[in-house]
Amino acid sequence: MKVTNIETFVVAPRWCFVKVETDEGITGWGEPVVEGKAATVETAVHELSDFLIGKDPMKIEDHWNVMYRAGFYRGGPILMSAIAGLDQALWDIKGKYFDAPVYQLLGGACRDSIRVYSWIGGDRPSDVGAAAQKVVEAGFTAVKMNGTEELQYVDSYEKIDNVVERIASVREAVGDYIGIGIDFHGRVHKPMAKILAKELEPFRPMFIEEPVLPENNEALAEITKHTCIPIATGERMYSRWDFKPLFESGHADIIQPDISHAGGITEVKKIASMAEAYDVAVAPHCPLGPIALAACLQMDATAHNAFIQEQSLGIHYNKGNDLLDYITDKSVFAYEDGHVKIPQGAGLGIEINEEKVKEMAKEGHRWRNPVWRHQDGTVAEW
Repeated sequence: MKVTNIETFVVAPRWCFVKVETDEGITGWGEPVVEGKAATVETAVHELSDFLIGKDPMKIEDHWNVMYRAGFYRGGPILMSAIAGLDQALWDIKGKYFDAPVYQLLGGACRDSIRVYSWIGGDRPSDVGAAAQKVVEAGFTAVKMNGTEELQYVDSYEKIDNVVERIASVREAVGDYIGIGIDFHGRVHKPMAKILAKELEPFRPMFIEEPVLPENNEALAEITKHTCIPIATGERMYSRWDFKPLFESGHADIIQPDISHAGGITEVKKIASMAEAYDVAVAPHCPLGPIALAACLQMDATAHNAFIQEQSLGIHYNKGNDLLDYITDKSVFAYEDGHVKIPQGAGLGIEINEEKVKEMAKEGHRWRNPVWRHQDGTVAEW
């Protein structure tokens, strides 16, 4: 079997899909994208295609190493996201060839389902108590929300009080035992992160996420002195080499690699195994589309330390199109009792509605991250 063609589709709301075709009629799909840089990643995919066209798609480990190592310059969000989407598509092909879900090719499942959480509150969180109650009534057992708006390096206690009030409203609305993930989104610098981590402890969050930017991970050593809340990070880390110093430091409790940013199934499986050796949990980042979620679930099935999965159904970014719009069998992502079952179909376990993909690709998108500024005019972290 040989790869004969690689085609990309930039589709709303902010995604990019890749289709890899073979001379035996087996097709694989992946989701290579960096939010706000879809066209850049799309170009990288076509550059990497030179390494795959005419080659046997079954040799995934070798293809991954060629795509990663043969370019001399390595890592980073663009290259690793392009590799990730192609890697997902190759696994999809391999699973379809053997008529088995990808997890069976990775050693088999250690779980039947995984817990999922629902986003509430948007970029500038408001009315989060009512929103949390609504998703819990829909059957979710965990929610995640942005904790703050923009914060200066040292900011006011009024903003701290506003965050505490929001989290308190969520805890009051959902009761004592619903999980609450609080995403600092890299908006918080070390001085304020120490205060927030301490102030939020009474509400017993499931975790606080990216309390500081990943380039400032050394600050986690100090933040962990101020709280016993589990610390999560990793959505902006792209390879096992990025995660290595984080594991060695011992200051992260949960890692959140993104299977469409961190080298795909091949790499995230290795990162998850590294994490297990350091007694660190995995909660894969996935505010993206159905292919990325399907790939996450295949990896989750095989990772003993995966405990919860992000998913984008109803997330505030999904304007116009949502998670289920591009697949034919929407029941594959049916959520029940706060869990989703591992897809059992061949490959990634989903069937793409190619007609819908091509229709939406004609429109494409030009999604961009918002640009925020502080009152003094300086650019704020979004």
